[in-house]
Parts: sequence; structure tokens; C-alpha cells
Amino acid sequence: MRNSSVRRSQIIGTGGYLPTMVLSNDALAAAYGLDTTDAWITERTGIRQRHVAAPDELASDLGAAAAREALAQAGVDASEVDLIIVATATPDSGFPATAVRIQQKLGVPGGFAFDVAAACTGFVYALGVADSLIRTGAARTALVIGAEVFTRILDWTDRGTCVLFGDGAGAVVLRAGDGEGSADDRGVLGTHLHSDGRFGDLLHVDIAGAPAGSPQGVVRMAGREVFRHAVGKLAAAVDEALVAAGLTHEDVNWLVPHQANLRIIEAMGRKLHLAPERVVVTVDRHANTSAASIPLALAEATRDGRIKTGDLVVMEAIGGGLTWGAALARF
Repeated sequence: MRNSSVRRSQIIGTGGYLPTMVLSNDALAAAYGLDTTDAWITERTGIRQRHVAAPDELASDLGAAAAREALAQAGVDASEVDLIIVATATPDSGFPATAVRIQQKLGVPGGFAFDVAAACTGFVYALGVADSLIRTGAARTALVIGAEVFTRILDWTDRGTCVLFGDGAGAVVLRAGDGEGSADDRGVLGTHLHSDGRFGDLLHVDIAGAPAGSPQGVVRMAGREVFRHAVGKLAAAVDEALVAAGLTHEDVNWLVPHQANLRIIEAMGRKLHLAPERVVVTVDRHANTSAASIPLALAEATRDGRIKTGDLVVMEAIGGGLTWGAALARF
């Protein structure tokens, strides 16, 4: 165990990866004979296109690519990583963990690696776990990755779900910092995680898994019910996180939400009294990439210079379980 005086884990690098194949709404409707249009999908979800993994691409391939970009941005060699946590609902296999596969692909020689299964909330859960391990001294440099090949578990005859999801991966590098724990210090200020198993059947997959063509379950969702829970639970989690950090809505510079539905994203922006240009939106181009959506959006907004050093960022997500949570980080 390392020195337990570490007070803060800092996000020092971000990365993302999107498969090369892009499927527009019109192309999706035509390919699968769906009774829908680009206008119908866009109006209800904000989604215009999604990326689809190649038949030979697995979640570990996507996650490793995102991790390489994050490590490069951070200026960190893979040999320095001593913890890898992968959030995924579409693992390569039942076991070993997708995180272990990524450990091998990156050439990380030691440390430990494991997966977190919390559906669309997975990245927030994984960030919270990694932050806790860094704070206690169990790890110093961590990769936190969200990686999904969600198009492998869709019923392409169900327009209520198949139009919503896409594939991709995002990653952040966390490193132990020396802050004293004030809200002005750079790093993860806190994560607040929740679940309620009574609502597990609102969004579920019986069996998820591996390469294209394998027998597996598909996503089933009671969309209106999930939507009904979303804004209230997310707003409460964000407020909980801000209060715990001694901060208010006025202190927030950016909202980086889970990219499920533009209506939910806009409602959360209004809850936080943020101008639309202070909300990072990728759902129009990426669709819902589940656990990958927040780190993909972080990667985009740090690369293009929107999120700057010192900015306070709120991340929030809700997913199957039901699970939900919020995280605060100062960049």
C-alpha cells in the first residue's frame, strides 16, 4: 500500500475512440426496414447518427485505443499504470475481465484490473472506485475506461431501442495529486452513487457478450418510464454532490452528462442554470454509447479547448439497475 495521505486524484489525460463505420438515421431505417425517419428520431432523441464497430472489433479493442490516446495526452507510459477499471455492459467474454484484456493489449506489466457493470452509469461508478483506491493509496496511476459495442445487443426490429445506441470508448488517466482537499484543488472532488433494484426490469439485457454473431440477449427498455425517473434522480444526485463539496450551481463551468437523449440533457442544463453552450453534447453524432458516453464527451471537450484548467465539471448518468450518480471534478 502506498502513502494514504493522498487527498485527491487528478484527471491528467483524456482519450476517445469511435469505430470508422457511421450509420445515419436514414441508412439505419433503410437497412433494417424500420417504420421511422430521420425527422422522427431526431425530434425525439436528438440523434442523427451513430458509430458501429467492425465485426472483428471487441470492447477491449475500442477501450485500448481510447486508453492509448489518454496516456499520450497525459504523457504517461503504460508501465506507470497500476490500476485499470473498465465500465462496460458488453464485455469481450464472461471472464476474464475486459480490463485484463486491455491490460495485455497496452502492455501494462503489473497492477490490477477489473470491470464494473453499472450499465450507462458505469463510468461514474468506475471513476468513484478508482478515486477511492487512489485516495487510500492502493493505486497511484489509474486508467478509467468506458467501452461499449452496444450494437451487438440490439433488436434491429425494435425502433424504440435500436435507433438509440452506438459503439465507442472513452478513457481518462487519473493520478494521485497533492491537493489538501479544498474545492479549489484540481482533481475529483467527489462521486455520489445510487441504485434501486426495484426498477431493474425497466432497462435490461438478459445475456450480453462477445463477438458479432454470438448468441446473446438484447436490450429491452421501457423508455417512457426510464425518462420519467431520469431528470429527478439526476438532479438530486448533482445537488448532493455540490452540497457535499460546499459548492452551488453558480460554481459549475461545464455539464458533461451521459448522452442518452437530448431532451434529458437540456432539462439537466436548465436545472443547473447553465447556458446551452456550457453543456457538452455529443448524442447527435455518437448516439447513446452507454458507459463510454461521458469519457468520450470529456475527450472531445478537452481536445477542442472548451474545458480548461481550473474548470469545475459535473458528470452525471442514469442506467439499467436502475443505477445513477454524479461526479464533480476540477480540471
